[in-house]
Amino acid sequence: MEAGPAPPPDDEDENYGPGDDEDGRFFGGGVDQDGKAALDFIDAKDAEETHVEEKYDMAWLRKFALAFEKKISKNSELRAKFEEDPTKFMGSEADLDTSVKELSILSEHPELYEEFANLGCVASLVSLIAHENPDIAIEAIQIINELIDEDVDASEAQWNAVVNTAIDADMLNLLVENFARLNESDEIDRGGIYNSLSIIESLASQPALVTTIGKDTKILPWLLKRIQAPETAPSQNKLYAGELLSILVQSNTPNRLALIPLDAVDTLLQLLAPYRRADQARDLADEELVANLFDALTCLVAEPAGKTAFVKAEGIELALLLVRSDHAASGAGSLEVCERIVEAQGLKALFGPFMKTPVTDTRILPHLLSAFAGLLRALPGDSAERIRLLAKFVEKDYEKIARLVEVRSGLAPKLRLVAEQITAERKELNAEEQEEREPVWLSQRLDAGLYSLQTLDIVLAWLIAEDAGAKRKTVQLLADRDEGLGDIKSTLQEQLSGVVDTDEESISFKEMLDILIDMLN
Repeated sequence: MEAGPAPPPDDEDENYGPGDDEDGRFFGGGVDQDGKAALDFIDAKDAEETHVEEKYDMAWLRKFALAFEKKISKNSELRAKFEEDPTKFMGSEADLDTSVKELSILSEHPELYEEFANLGCVASLVSLIAHENPDIAIEAIQIINELIDEDVDASEAQWNAVVNTAIDADMLNLLVENFARLNESDEIDRGGIYNSLSIIESLASQPALVTTIGKDTKILPWLLKRIQAPETAPSQNKLYAGELLSILVQSNTPNRLALIPLDAVDTLLQLLAPYRRADQARDLADEELVANLFDALTCLVAEPAGKTAFVKAEGIELALLLVRSDHAASGAGSLEVCERIVEAQGLKALFGPFMKTPVTDTRILPHLLSAFAGLLRALPGDSAERIRLLAKFVEKDYEKIARLVEVRSGLAPKLRLVAEQITAERKELNAEEQEEREPVWLSQRLDAGLYSLQTLDIVLAWLIAEDAGAKRKTVQLLADRDEGLGDIKSTLQEQLSGVVDTDEESISFKEMLDILIDMLN
């Protein structure tokens, strides 16, 4: 008797295929002849049917909203009823998770946003941030982030419909409270924190909401704590926290005043301290973190209370060390700070990098120019410190003034080009459209170096007013570039027109500009 499996068939047997057995029951896919016929029949029917694409309109939205609310209610009821037996409510949880994911399509149809909010779905979606299952909470956060992302082609009214309803539903506090249960060692949780920060950044794009974010939540203390977390290399979320902290204190006094009592100035100085050594190894992530921390520190020091905290924490000494390491610290402006800079031999540390930094460096130069402007504004006219400062500008045949004009010549053409583009675009828009575009145009001008040019021209105006030799040198250097004092005056006048007399600082700044403009006449 023969034992063992039968030998494989000869290659000549064309009817034998993979999966065939000796009885010929199965064909290539392991399906018998009747099954294959049934599948062929189904395929034929499928080919005859026309695929109907889902239509996302008001009818679809209302139907979805009703089902969405039912799934939330059902899951909530089952969780309460079978709290000790998760198997009884896991099915409803899976259905709810699927429903939340389906909301992603809504970001492609912002025309439905207002009705989505009116139906109560925005508030329901926000409520899921506090869901007992963190995975559903993270999913809800991701969908909210997608709905209000800057890439969504939504009108202001559509965007506001979602955002205002979400804020009314206490979204900001829910986001911050949710941080406590997310573990960044887990990739999904880490993504949940990132999307939460992204939501807050989107809201911060509206100046009216920046104060609300800082006032109505604990986000500022959380950000301050997050940037202190020890990491071998700055993680994505740590970098994002530093960036968001910087955004929330830009031109926002309430947020600055809320941070200063939390020892934020001292904290930022301590975080910057490791970078005091010129040979400290840095990568792009380090550079990004340092830039954002410097920006935040500069904003805090702009407030009187911040200046006091800065001096108390020996910030001047650290700032000068950082300047020598190719980093810049502004914050000049108060008499105490400015006198301390000069006394600590800080002028050399400021002018050294200024003479060596490339004109194209948009990271260091704005801080240095801000420091010069602050020193010239704060130091009394007859003080020894001011005389020492002016001496630095006029020494070596006015080489520092020549450098200022050189930097100016690199900035002005870029700004003129942007101005021409804006003028051409303005002609194509009506008054209402122009008003909507103003923030975008301002952002484009700032990116081209508007702040640096304005600060630089204030410095030049001070020097022209202080020293006749400096005036002659400046006029000569500008003439070589087909420019004159009128160009500096125009820059100052534009700044003056934008000043609103809202506080003592604004009034003082306006008075300074008036005086400098008169000196240029």
